Amino acid sequence: MLKRIIQACFLITGGTLGIFFIGDLLNLLSFGDILVINNPYVTAVVGAIIFYLITFWAVDYIVNFVKWVEESLVKAPITDILAVSIGLGFGLVIAFLVGFALNMIEVPIVNTVAPILITLLFGYLGFQVGYKKRDELMALLARNKKKPVEEDVEAGDRNVLKILDTSVIIDGRIADICQTGFLEGTIVIPQFVLGELQHIADSSDVLKRNRGRRGLDILNRIQKELSMNVEIYEGDFEDVQEVDSKLVKLAKLTNGVVVTNDFNLNKVCELQKVSVLNINDLANAVKPVVLPGEEMNVQVIKDGKEQNQGIAYLDDGTMIVVEGGRDYIGKHIEVLVTSVLQTSAGRMIFAKPKLLEKAL
Repeated sequence: MLKRIIQACFLITGGTLGIFFIGDLLNLLSFGDILVINNPYVTAVVGAIIFYLITFWAVDYIVNFVKWVEESLVKAPITDILAVSIGLGFGLVIAFLVGFALNMIEVPIVNTVAPILITLLFGYLGFQVGYKKRDELMALLARNKKKPVEEDVEAGDRNVLKILDTSVIIDGRIADICQTGFLEGTIVIPQFVLGELQHIADSSDVLKRNRGRRGLDILNRIQKELSMNVEIYEGDFEDVQEVDSKLVKLAKLTNGVVVTNDFNLNKVCELQKVSVLNINDLANAVKPVVLPGEEMNVQVIKDGKEQNQGIAYLDDGTMIVVEGGRDYIGKHIEVLVTSVLQTSAGRMIFAKPKLLEKAL
């Protein structure tokens, strides 16, 4: 189909050029006295035949070039295409206005050659400015985007993009959270996160390699088994090196939410006013509430950092620091909760043996 369209374009171009130039060309080649062609229909047919013969040699090259351009445009992120189109459009409009003013000057070079050069110059400048300022342009359009009040009320936060980072993918709990329906909206997996995940999966270290492969399995599960809408963000921020910084920039660009269990990334998002969902916060929120003064039965497993401290764990992995518990390592004892420390990194419970409390 594409080949036929190109051949049709060649026929139309050849016919048009034949009407205007065939006669002059014959005179230039000294055939004007032998062949006198004044009929525009004849010159159009001659020009069309000449260009049709050229297509047998040139059509394959043009088809390959068009397909290459098509593949490049398809692979390019829509944000890049939109920003470049806007920048190029503004550049050409400015070039047209300047060229229109120059046409008023009755100097051959100024009103003929200058508009062409100006069009090329401003077209190039518009293209470059649009491409390099695409992030700022998309952020501006996103801030100015307005939706009807009814749609906002109905959709709520469900349309907000949830951008996954590498740590939360490797962790694996994100698939279970999506399956239970606690996480709504569109899941976005940036291409640079996939690249980092693949690099981990190809690591020579066995532990890193297994973690990377588990992350890839989790993504396949989310994409194939769950009813979540999953999108791959093909864009990249070449001026930013760190993956965490790219995630923050993407969240700002799309007004999305970063989903992570990285404590440091959580803090960076908070500092830069980017919405963040921390899986550890969710896990801590659903843990049983423990209040000071409550009793519990624990097994002291090892000694703590401070003198006479013992360490125990609940079934959900919460660490319990038992003051004076070093003497009870390997034993099940009753303890009294003295305080609870809650952070995004986890929950820590401080307690002391109930036997010691009774002795006091």
